[in-house]
Amino acid sequence: MKNIIKNIAIAFMSMSIVTSCSNKLDLFPQNDMTPNNAYKDMDGYMSVLAKIYGSLSLGGNEGDGAPDISGLDGGSQISFIRPFFNLQELPTDEAVCAWNDQTIKDFHNLAWTSSDPFIKGAYARPIWNIGLINAFLRETTDAKISERGFSGADATNIRNMAAEARFLRAFNYWVAMDLFGKYSFLTEADQTGTTPAEKSAAEIFTYIESELKAIEEALPAAKSAVYGRVDKAAAQALLARMYLNAETYTGTAKYNEAATYAKKVIDAGYTLSTQYHRLFQADNDTQTNEVIWAINCDGLMTQGHGNTTFLIHASAGDDAPDYNVGSGWAGYRATKGLSSKFYAGNATTTGDKRALFTTSKYKIDPVANEIDDITNFHNGVHIKKWTNNYVDGRLGKHPDRNFTDTDFPVFRLSEMYLIYAEAVLRGATTGNRATALTYINTVRTRAYGNASGNITDATLNLQFILDERARELYWEGHRRTDLIRFNQLVTDSYLWAWKGGVQGGRAVDAKYKLYPVPAEAIMVNPNLTQTTGY
Repeated sequence: MKNIIKNIAIAFMSMSIVTSCSNKLDLFPQNDMTPNNAYKDMDGYMSVLAKIYGSLSLGGNEGDGAPDISGLDGGSQISFIRPFFNLQELPTDEAVCAWNDQTIKDFHNLAWTSSDPFIKGAYARPIWNIGLINAFLRETTDAKISERGFSGADATNIRNMAAEARFLRAFNYWVAMDLFGKYSFLTEADQTGTTPAEKSAAEIFTYIESELKAIEEALPAAKSAVYGRVDKAAAQALLARMYLNAETYTGTAKYNEAATYAKKVIDAGYTLSTQYHRLFQADNDTQTNEVIWAINCDGLMTQGHGNTTFLIHASAGDDAPDYNVGSGWAGYRATKGLSSKFYAGNATTTGDKRALFTTSKYKIDPVANEIDDITNFHNGVHIKKWTNNYVDGRLGKHPDRNFTDTDFPVFRLSEMYLIYAEAVLRGATTGNRATALTYINTVRTRAYGNASGNITDATLNLQFILDERARELYWEGHRRTDLIRFNQLVTDSYLWAWKGGVQGGRAVDAKYKLYPVPAEAIMVNPNLTQTTGY
């Protein structure tokens, strides 16, 4: 059961007073979002916390309507999952879009500018979320708890909610740091009306690290939280992911720490799901043995076009019934740069069950299935990873299947195996190659259903890890970050179809490793400076 969904739905229906000034918070967050009467009882605290969680699945109090952030499209530009996916996947070999929506093609071409509306939305969403979290945290201090007469279990619950909110703020700052490098910065300690400062990626990294370590023991034990809410393992997983990329963010490698924190999660009692595809379908809330934390989506309670509803509809065409949705949007697919990682030579079959590509109408051929025409949805590799399917064949909660029930896993055990292995190969002394090889083969045994895909130590190298991450984590929002870490995003060391706007691919300016600060943000906040090259 998706236990936080009901609270999210109630919160979004009741949050109009809490977010009454939210449309002014486009790119310049204030700290006066929440009136005191929102916290008169425990239900009030829970509603605001649910709104904080819900801001990752919906763009406003009415799905795409009544948007949190004004001036942009509620589904495609100011939600969280869809902009995050666009900015992480479209510039890579894993995704390309057939549509002509505004500037959407600039992402795969690696040719965006500081006036891009999709980038503006992606920049604004974490700011807005952080502003709401800061306001919530001001209301969870011991003084506020005492002032409102809370004690005992209620006071403890409020303090626990504060730890969750601090994690979610750290998570939003990590997203912003990864995409933009330097970023606007405020905490609950800043007075109302404070103009956000600009912090470097290194400064934000240090802040996130300190926050996660401070709340690590305050969060519920691994696997004990209400589904959809974060626990100790989520904080450790975010630290592991961040440490793996520390050299990109700060210039200083932290592979020992990456291996250490990945191992903490691995040792917390998680196991791989037996069937990979079930992690990405409508009843994936049952896969808590592997999923560490997921953003909840529901066809009735979280109706919006910016969550997994987008991922599923956009990858379907007239084969929409295979995805258990009412219609396909015929938009997103991958290049053969992805599919060729599953097929040996010119083979058109693979034993790797993670190759979730459609084979009925859209034949997968790693040699012939190239993209001659970006606008032609029938060109390219069609992805059937995300679906609205249920294991028992149900049609889903929404009567027309316009909105989907599939949750978005943010952290999974298999990622922790891959982080540990890569950290060891990059020199971590807190792990060892034998364990790394065991973890990789555990992932591949699940992928093949047996040991036929297992590798030997001689095959275990960094390029293999990068390719294995593509096979395991494609379309989950990792690829851009991975290619940057391996220096393959902007260079000619790895080319794919239409990289840089050329069919055969080309190198592009190094500035495209980061997104620019939106020009409008700089106009309204004099503390901000533009990213080099833009």
